[in-house]
Amino acid sequence: MIEVISKTFTPEILQYLLGGAWLVIELSVIICVLSIFFGLILALLRSYDKFILGRLAGIYIEIFRNTPNLMWVLICYVHAPLPTAFMRCTFAFVLFTSAAIAEIIRGGLNSIHKGQFEAAYSQGFNFVQTLLYIILPQCFKNIVPTLLSQVITVVKDTSFLSMVAVAELMFRSRNVLSLLPRYTGQTVGIEQVAAIFGFAALIYFIINFSLSCIVRWYQDRGRKKAESRGVQPTSPSA
Repeated sequence: MIEVISKTFTPEILQYLLGGAWLVIELSVIICVLSIFFGLILALLRSYDKFILGRLAGIYIEIFRNTPNLMWVLICYVHAPLPTAFMRCTFAFVLFTSAAIAEIIRGGLNSIHKGQFEAAYSQGFNFVQTLLYIILPQCFKNIVPTLLSQVITVVKDTSFLSMVAVAELMFRSRNVLSLLPRYTGQTVGIEQVAAIFGFAALIYFIINFSLSCIVRWYQDRGRKKAESRGVQPTSPSA
């Protein structure tokens, strides 16, 4: 097996696969930043606007939360008026992930007692100032673990893009297997398949396990702070 690995992972192939891993990270960062921004807008509209914009935000969220991400990737890849496959697929992910993040943020907003608005108004804050300085900081503090879990989902779901010829890690892994005989003179067997996809799995594991460790660290820190204040931490309801 060691001989298979040494012959399969030439410097060129390794560099090619790591380029795909970097594209996964780049895609995930862009998608998550844009999705948090638009998800926040959707959540605020759905939570605090009881008229047309709030209703439209609710319809948008329900449509995207109850349909498959891959379907939107395929639709946007074909029909979105954007110049590159990278941009079209990123657009599809942002459409879908914004809806999921909007519900996460809305849950965080609902966890904050409404009396804080009245207390802020009594101190001279307006609605926007209350959101920016009081409500949203508490909201994001409460939803960090759930938000990071959604980021992990985005990282894994970028593998969908291998179906539309975006050269991320899974696409490059499949491409390496198809080109391996030409570059190494090897026939592709179960050992080569296991080595290439095992390497891809390892990369995904490293990225997502690192994010999971951040989630656990954040939760442990919050638990210790609560215990130091003499507050019994409560488990989130199902």
